Amino acid sequence: MKVLVLLLLLPLVLSATIEKKDEFNFESLPTEPRPRFAMLDDVRILANGLLQLGHGLKDFVQKTKNQINEIFQKLNVFDKSFYDLSEQTNEIREKEEELKVKTSKLQENNDELKNLSNKIYFQIEHLVQDKAQLQDKIVRLEEKLNQITEGQPDGQNHKDIASLKNYVEQQDHHIQRLLKVVQDQNSQLDHQNEQIKDLEVKLSNSSLHEGVKTSSVSQSLDTHGSSYSNNSEEQTHKPNDHPRDCSDVYKQGEKMSGIYTIRPTNGTEFRVYCEMTPDAAWTVIQRRADGSVEFNQTWEDYRSGFGDLAGEFWLGLRNIYSLAQQADYILHIELQDWKYNTRFVEYLFTLGNQDTSYTLQVSQVLGNIPSALPEYTPLLFSTSDHHSQHLKCPSETSSGGWWKATCGGTNLNGKYTKPRSRAKTDKKRGQGLFWKPEKGRIYSLRSSKMMLYRTDLENFD
Repeated sequence: MKVLVLLLLLPLVLSATIEKKDEFNFESLPTEPRPRFAMLDDVRILANGLLQLGHGLKDFVQKTKNQINEIFQKLNVFDKSFYDLSEQTNEIREKEEELKVKTSKLQENNDELKNLSNKIYFQIEHLVQDKAQLQDKIVRLEEKLNQITEGQPDGQNHKDIASLKNYVEQQDHHIQRLLKVVQDQNSQLDHQNEQIKDLEVKLSNSSLHEGVKTSSVSQSLDTHGSSYSNNSEEQTHKPNDHPRDCSDVYKQGEKMSGIYTIRPTNGTEFRVYCEMTPDAAWTVIQRRADGSVEFNQTWEDYRSGFGDLAGEFWLGLRNIYSLAQQADYILHIELQDWKYNTRFVEYLFTLGNQDTSYTLQVSQVLGNIPSALPEYTPLLFSTSDHHSQHLKCPSETSSGGWWKATCGGTNLNGKYTKPRSRAKTDKKRGQGLFWKPEKGRIYSLRSSKMMLYRTDLENFD
């Protein structure tokens, strides 16, 4: 029995021993050592990530650099724009000062013209009163004459009455001329008031736009060859004082534009209109303004002169020749179109005598409009009744007298016609005032003025 129990327990003991031994062995086995470096795949992944990070940083740096360059470019553009803006601001300020000066001058001239107009009105009132008194005297004289000599007129009394009538007629004529002068000055005042208003508008605009980028002001006032004191008041000269031209008149202290008596060297005495500027004097030989004088005159009229020195007139070829022979002169031609744009041109010139049909030769020295007189070419003066042998112009293209090389074209002495009343074919018919350069368009004119200025003032005496 005991043997049987032992035999039964022996396998259990052996199995327990084996299990215990196995347990001991597993616990006593050394653990597998961990590797000291990462696996190759992990390293590759890490390297690839770092490479992508490097590329991203490089792109970011490049973009940042480009952005910085663009910022610098924009800063440079801004600096240039700011510099240009400051320059334009300075120019605007300078032009604003110039406009202020011109405005003040125009206002001063305007005041002077107003004072002159008041003086002329005062003179006119006195002349009207004198006229009324003279008329009363004439009436009384006629009454006395009728009472004393019934049917037996006294020759001496009639002579006195006739002289009084002539004097009254002269006074009437003088009053009419003064009235015309007043009208001209009123128109000049209106024109200068418009200029003052324009300048005030420009001043306000320049002050409003200061500091803002704008285009430079383009309009300028062309005042060459003319004076703001274009006064037409007639001046009376001393009977024994004989200047040779308007330059002499200016040197004698006369500074006001008007009518003076001159006597050129080796010439006769005649009256001229002198246009005074702040530093010189011009002798006016032709003026067209309103068509009040008929310029379609004969050769003899153009030789002697015609018109009203206070308005439209032609001084006369004989008088112009006597001026041109005593010294060297500049011929200044001033033109104005129907939009009141003014241009001028100046020439050195020579003028022949009557035997040469007062041949004119010119060479341009200055101007802001193309020349319409061919240079260094003899130009013979022609009228409707006096043509040169090589120039036979039809009557419809020869209105007025002028220095002509061909029929038609330039003519500052043509028939005066306004744009509204002038037909399209008038240019071909010679109607109107025209300035036609050799190249370019033909200019239709509202007014013209021709003046002489002496150039050899030092050697004249």
